[in-house]
Amino acid sequence: MADQTETARVPETGVADLGLFGKPLFQDPSARGLAKVGVVDVGSNSVRLVVFDGAARSPAYFYNEKIMCALGAGMAETGHLSPEGRVRALSAMRRFRKLADGMGLSELTVVATAAVRDASDGRDFCEEVRRETGLRIWVIDGEEEARLSAQGVLLGWPGAYGLICDIGGSSMELAEISGGRVGRRVTSQLGPLKLRDIKGGAKARQAHIKEVIAGLQEKMGSQRDRLFLVGGSWRAIARIDMYRRGYPLHVLHEYRMTVRSVSATVKFIQQSDLGKLRSACGVSSSRMALVPYAAEVLSRLVQSFKPKDIAISSYGIREGMLYEQMPQRLRDRDPLIEACRFAEAKDARMPGFGKVLYDFILPLYKSAPAPRKRLVKAACLLHDVSWRAHPDYRAETCFDNATRANLGGLKHSERIYLGLALLHRYSNKRENTRFADLYEMVDENTRLEAEILGKAMRFGAMLWMNKEEDRGELRWFPKKKVLELRLTADMMPLFGEVAQSRLNSLASSLGAEVTVSVAKTTAKPET
Repeated sequence: MADQTETARVPETGVADLGLFGKPLFQDPSARGLAKVGVVDVGSNSVRLVVFDGAARSPAYFYNEKIMCALGAGMAETGHLSPEGRVRALSAMRRFRKLADGMGLSELTVVATAAVRDASDGRDFCEEVRRETGLRIWVIDGEEEARLSAQGVLLGWPGAYGLICDIGGSSMELAEISGGRVGRRVTSQLGPLKLRDIKGGAKARQAHIKEVIAGLQEKMGSQRDRLFLVGGSWRAIARIDMYRRGYPLHVLHEYRMTVRSVSATVKFIQQSDLGKLRSACGVSSSRMALVPYAAEVLSRLVQSFKPKDIAISSYGIREGMLYEQMPQRLRDRDPLIEACRFAEAKDARMPGFGKVLYDFILPLYKSAPAPRKRLVKAACLLHDVSWRAHPDYRAETCFDNATRANLGGLKHSERIYLGLALLHRYSNKRENTRFADLYEMVDENTRLEAEILGKAMRFGAMLWMNKEEDRGELRWFPKKKVLELRLTADMMPLFGEVAQSRLNSLASSLGAEVTVSVAKTTAKPET
């Protein structure tokens, strides 16, 4: 698959410019063409169908189904695909084709990786699938697999740099990324299905792993930035790491580990009853059977490359296939902001008010760094998307949605900050909820900052009328600890008792005094 870029002029969408972050592209015809993109990944261990609503920069998973087929089981001895795996995989492909037809998908893009490309009967399997379903399977080589996996990581982290490691059932690929581009790529046969078949037990297996990784390191050179882990076996190990640590937020994407925690978790796996561990961590039995072999690879990998930190990516080859189809101008966008815009356009009562709210409260963040303003922007875009929830549970629903949603470009601490801000959009207090353990993932100062943002949105939403109407301005003097509200005469009727109470609550969290005045004209804050 060749790299695709889009250089044509962006058509006018009729959507107003949104300041710092440019125009939203999800309504553009080239982006809407990505709605309902179906891909199938025929791997050594599983066959998975994913249908993306890919019009937004951070795509929604419209449909996601995995069937464990173990096509690559026993290949080291026989040289061909597992007969039972073939039956299961063909059945899966029939089902996926039927589902795609029912969803109205014009086509499915199907790729196969190590098991099918290495098997003596791989071509025969592809022909069988074509005869039975009409689906053409694209068998890609290891370097192409590495490139697509790296592009999947770029879908979630546009500015990411470091080393991608994608482990499947029969292979493991490495790729480097920097500046939004994929660099050197290598492939190996360090998949757990193949490692399981090595003769000579653990000693021979570990010697083999050490030798292969030394060769990979020689080809890739020094890679001491971030290590991004892609693949089901890595995600299973991350689940176990969370369990061992008692980590409260069970979101795998952007979960961070250190070399030391990897070492501790590998030992934990070796010393545990795998059946009990599987049940406790919610890992399937077929996946857990491969975890000990993958853990040996990960242990050697981090010892050899010594990354500065380790991040789990839920995005991989399937997301890379979607990224392949995106115009360059969509690739370059911030996945968090685009996803929030998409959510606002779909679910908010007044789409577009998020920008008005952001401009209104921006004076509180004049000196804030760009990453903080980015989260403020995201919160303003999402401030009203959960309005259908029952009022008694709306604040908790907002927190739950923000912390567990499929959003790219968010560290776990940023998820908590965003969740707390949206919780306080609907509630002054956060005590006595079921999320208390998650609050402790950020420090007290961050919790206060999120509370201030939430209360600022809570007050700003009280001035909700026509989004084009001038409503006044908020001014913040941090040294004097004075919060000044200047409203236009037309807006003063909106400043009733409840609005006054919410403004006072915001001032209390800021430790500030409040002044309110009427202005005939209002200077627009810079965006």
